[in-house]
Amino acid sequence: MKAFPNPHRTDELGMTLRDYFAAKAMQGLIASPRGLLGKNEITDVDYAQAAYLIADAMLKSREA
Repeated sequence: MKAFPNPHRTDELGMTLRDYFAAKAMQGLIASPRGLLGKNEITDVDYAQAAYLIADAMLKSREA
């Protein structure tokens, strides 16, 4: 399933729902990074990994 598909263009299919969820999760993580993965120093990779872990959990909860 795609987020924001463009029904008028076949070359723009939109982003995946996983990417959309990860982007939303990343916004929250960056806004309040305290305690992210229990680290003092947070890298961009840490943010990305955490965002996709949250996105995957959101997708899994949709199946329930």
